[in-house]
Amino acid sequence: MARSAVSALLILLGCLLVPVSVLTVWVHDNVLDTDRYVATVAPLARDPAIQNAAVDRVGEAVDMRRNSREVTADIAAWLRSHGLPAKAADTIEGLAPQLDSALDQAVRKVATHIVHSEQFVAVWTGANRAAHTAVVGALTGKGGGPVGAEGDTVTLNVGAAVDKVRRQLVDAGFPSASGIPDIHQRLVLFHSHRLDTIRHGARLLDLAGNWMPALTVTLGGTGVLLARRRRRALARAALGAAAASLALALALAVGRRYYLDHVPPSVLSRAAASVIFDTVTRFLRVTVLTVLVLGLVVALGAYLTGPGRLPRAVRGTAERAADSAACWGAAHGMRTGRAGTWTADHRRGLTTAALLVPAGVFALWNHPTALTVLFLVLVLLAALALIALLAATGRTGAARGSR
Repeated sequence: MARSAVSALLILLGCLLVPVSVLTVWVHDNVLDTDRYVATVAPLARDPAIQNAAVDRVGEAVDMRRNSREVTADIAAWLRSHGLPAKAADTIEGLAPQLDSALDQAVRKVATHIVHSEQFVAVWTGANRAAHTAVVGALTGKGGGPVGAEGDTVTLNVGAAVDKVRRQLVDAGFPSASGIPDIHQRLVLFHSHRLDTIRHGARLLDLAGNWMPALTVTLGGTGVLLARRRRRALARAALGAAAASLALALALAVGRRYYLDHVPPSVLSRAAASVIFDTVTRFLRVTVLTVLVLGLVVALGAYLTGPGRLPRAVRGTAERAADSAACWGAAHGMRTGRAGTWTADHRRGLTTAALLVPAGVFALWNHPTALTVLFLVLVLLAALALIALLAATGRTGAARGSR
């Protein structure tokens, strides 16, 4: 009785730790792996919503209105000094708003050209790669750089894009643009009143490191080994892991809605906020789906190896199909000889090896996905089918030899 209670407790703890393990893997893979982080955010440079937001921020940074007022004021003063009537000079000085509009259009045109070009892709990718340490700082409170946390907001400095706009404005015939100072305009990546809580949670996940998934598997595996009915315990543990991942997926959907509802439109458009959230959490969603599919596959496999009527019928059908194929091959002169006999004698061990190899490959696979799980399942089924066929030919050969 105590053994069963301990087994159930360990399995429960393992299932409860599944969401924490998934979050730990996501934090490590997207925060501490520079190449993976850059690969995650690189597509944002080509997203229309992000490009529009970048154009707006660059346009706000390259504010030339003060220069236009100075230019018209200087021209009007010079004309007054040369005898131009005051009313005419005032009219020229009043052209500043029209000049502002023309300059704004020029700035936006140049900014749009840059943001929609490969230059911006290079700036975006380079800034994010250089800012990898700063991303860690935004979540853990350490470091600095183009990406940083200010109050409730995580931002990315787009100063490099501003610098390119300034140079192209000068080349396009606006020499006064050379007076635009170096500006560190920031594009909002994330805004939440709970940023401090998020940063604290990220630090805890960072401290957990890579041992959390191992601990989760160890707890669940130990619980299964202690169980009196291990197959049933394995099925329940797998279903529990799948349910935990599904709960995390629902929490992620709720978090997405909360995030989008609490981002002020003046800070970031809903379209830009949506694509940023979906891009940053893409690998988290992939991991959640992977755990869900893996749990369901393991639970189904444990069920099909059980004593139920449907599992027995499935296994019986597979055996009859293998025997029919072996008989057909024998009738057409195909023999496997000692290989078939040896396979029939060692089938249980070969089946165990066939199960362990995909499990080991999955454990060593770098960033597995749901497709990885399905691929390994297909490989396992093919291996089991080959073992069954060879064993059937061995039985058929032994039966013919005994006659």
